[in-house]
Amino acid sequence: MINTVVARRYANAIFALGKKDGDAALSSRGDCLASLGEMLAAAPGLDLTLKSPVIGVSEKKAVLDKLLTKLKADETMRNFCFLLADKERLAFLSEIAAWYGKLLDEAKGIIRGQCITAVQLSADKKSKLKDTLQQKAGTDIELTFAVDKDILGGMVLKMGDRVLDASLRAQLGILRETFKRGE
Repeated sequence: MINTVVARRYANAIFALGKKDGDAALSSRGDCLASLGEMLAAAPGLDLTLKSPVIGVSEKKAVLDKLLTKLKADETMRNFCFLLADKERLAFLSEIAAWYGKLLDEAKGIIRGQCITAVQLSADKKSKLKDTLQQKAGTDIELTFAVDKDILGGMVLKMGDRVLDASLRAQLGILRETFKRGE
């Protein structure tokens, strides 16, 4: 819970600075934070280095400097990351990136979702499904697709905090409960 509060506060702070600087700054800082989050997820050693209380702040800043130079981060983003190092908040960098992404999506009116099917969908079906959902929602949708053979058929659609389970597994579960009740 504390991690979430800390991450949300820092994400809101850098987002507010980005709003003052314009949409381009918002997007570039979002890309930079997302890239940093991906780097930390891909390299557990790097993540442990930045979180370690044994390693000094100056060494952490040196590592961050190299990463930020590689990502071509602007001065505000560099200062923000160095502030996280000074305040020993680098352990929250991944969570901050996630919260910033949510704030950015909300500002742009983008809804993120996931569609899980029993079989791989063709590119044409994916496109049609995304277009249909965008028309229904009236906003842009970023949709990821996954395959789970356990759902047997149909699909499970997760959009924000909503879940539409139109899978064969769910339908069979409902039928089983109906038979148990004797209806």
